Amino acid sequence: MLVRDTSEGYGIVSRLFHWLMAIAIVAMFVLGLWMVRLDYYSPYYNSAPDIHRSVGMLLLFVLIVRWTWRAANVRPSDADLSQLEQKASYAVHWGFYVLLLALLVSGYLISTAGGEPISVFGWFKVPSVFQMHGLESRAGYVHKILAYGTIALAALHTLAALKHHYIDKSATLRRMWSGPPTE
Repeated sequence: MLVRDTSEGYGIVSRLFHWLMAIAIVAMFVLGLWMVRLDYYSPYYNSAPDIHRSVGMLLLFVLIVRWTWRAANVRPSDADLSQLEQKASYAVHWGFYVLLLALLVSGYLISTAGGEPISVFGWFKVPSVFQMHGLESRAGYVHKILAYGTIALAALHTLAALKHHYIDKSATLRRMWSGPPTE
């Protein structure tokens, strides 16, 4: 089992980053939809947002580590894609990075606009950088739009991967699922 990426496929670290972040992003979206509908008397009224904030801060850290990992590794070849597909793939991947960073920062701003730090599962606190009353509602609106945009891009990404796998019969999805071919 390869740890690092090669020109033939993704190593275990990149694949774990990919699939764990994919699961976390979808779970966070579902949690976000559910928690904003909770009323004051729900037993989850406080705990659901606490979990959402904590996971969001951990995802921000993971995103930064993932960028570092990607920069330190060879990018697997996309020669089996057309030139248009290569450009679309590049745009989608960088779109994810920009959307996720903006999504996570907007979530941070929602939670810290009042000057309070974010407690991450009680393990440590992420301090508030500044205090600006009223920012939480604007950041909340941006966060909502970015969340829907991220899920839409994830759906497009999923459809493209399935198209490559089932219609084009390419190894794109296999490389992200099981890594470089072992021969």
